[in-house]
Amino acid sequence: MAQIASTQVKRVLKTRHLSMIALGGSIGTGLFVASGSAIATAGPVGAIAAYVGIGLMVFFLMTSLGEMATYVPVSGSFSEYASRFVDPAFGFALGWNYWLNWAITLAVDVSTTAIVMHFWLPNLPGWLISVGFLALIFVINVVSAKSFAETEYWLSLVKVITVIVFLGVGLLTIAGIMGGSHPVGLKNYTTGAAPFVGGLPATLSVFVVAGFSFQGTELIGITAGESETPETSIPKAIKQVFWRILLFYILSIAIIAAIIPYTSPNLLGASVNNVAISPFTLVFNRIGMAGAASLMNAVILTSVLSSANSGMYASTRMLWAMGSSGFAPRIFQKTNNRGVPIAALLLTTLVGAMTFLTSIMGPSVYQLLVAASGLTGFLAWLGIAVSHLRFRRAFIKQGHSLDELKYHAKWFPIGPILAIIMSLIVIIGQDIGSLANFAWGRLLISYMLISYMSIPLFIVLFVYYKIKNKTKLIPLDEIDLSPHRDHRS
Repeated sequence: MAQIASTQVKRVLKTRHLSMIALGGSIGTGLFVASGSAIATAGPVGAIAAYVGIGLMVFFLMTSLGEMATYVPVSGSFSEYASRFVDPAFGFALGWNYWLNWAITLAVDVSTTAIVMHFWLPNLPGWLISVGFLALIFVINVVSAKSFAETEYWLSLVKVITVIVFLGVGLLTIAGIMGGSHPVGLKNYTTGAAPFVGGLPATLSVFVVAGFSFQGTELIGITAGESETPETSIPKAIKQVFWRILLFYILSIAIIAAIIPYTSPNLLGASVNNVAISPFTLVFNRIGMAGAASLMNAVILTSVLSSANSGMYASTRMLWAMGSSGFAPRIFQKTNNRGVPIAALLLTTLVGAMTFLTSIMGPSVYQLLVAASGLTGFLAWLGIAVSHLRFRRAFIKQGHSLDELKYHAKWFPIGPILAIIMSLIVIIGQDIGSLANFAWGRLLISYMLISYMSIPLFIVLFVYYKIKNKTKLIPLDEIDLSPHRDHRS
């Protein structure tokens, strides 16, 4: 019994935690900052179309994940499902890729906190700010899973309230009730080359931006193993996330595009370095809101901290799950009496800290590390869709009835097939310019490496495990569909 307790996480996450974690994972600097560049690149309707397309893909992915997570609720779910339903080598590569992605993202986020805090404290050393926030994130996660979830809940709530206020202010500005004597209306939708700018290539390039904006929604699968009631909490969270993504992202972009013309140079200049021209700041400034830039800087800080908090949790739980399945050394499966995988948390923090140090010593190594994690989220999405196709086919082939499933994915198999196609589009479109040069024989290896480094890393991990363990694609009638087998048993 002692051995079981020492490798066990605790089911302490409530439905409200899961809903806000899934939502908070998709609302961040991608919305507050990058949405402006999307409108400038593809025009109002082009940007909206790209975000609608990616939003639908994310919804289908979440329903696929929800079907598997309610049937087999485990932490580190992507790696586990890929191992059980596809090929252990596939699960091994997905798991290590995902862990590395979030460990490096953690370093990127703590580096970004220094940039954001310099808005108020320009003379304070950046490394000191970053180390302080890294220590804070570590403490939050070392206390318990509930500590992580409560922190994430409140950080996400700040973002949600900001978006709701922005939507209200934006709609009143368009109607002419706030921000000036004349209604703004929708005239900016037909300014210049609007509503579509740059044609299909521009819209496809925004797919990449939108895809990165939605990274993190898959965290709901990681939390399944620590949910109190996964069979009800996960479906509820997925349903809420779809409508909230539709409301928050699509409506926010529609309002920004109506108030700020796509030709505005401010839309391309927004960044965490220059929060004064964030689309949200510009709209708040229009109604004369005092301290709009300072307010949005505070909101962006909560977004960065939320991402770092989620990154620490997701990478720790993935490493713990891989320790339990044998993909990583067994020491990483051990937990303390509060259900926290301490060894996994310490290694994740160490890798995050070392990656952060490379940003201080020089940009070249740091950029390569960030490049190594760039497409990992999309690889995880691919893994979810492929695993779900295999899971459902095996479920039917082995004589099971769909009535046994606590939650049914929508529009199967259209959903996962659409998710696979769109994920591939986003992955290939990551640096379409380098690929075009390659097609014309002008290959720049350095640019290709930076843009697509995640892919060879994934292939190396996959081939290494496959050769070492001589694994194969699991036949459908041999796939293990036992619903209660998880890492904690």
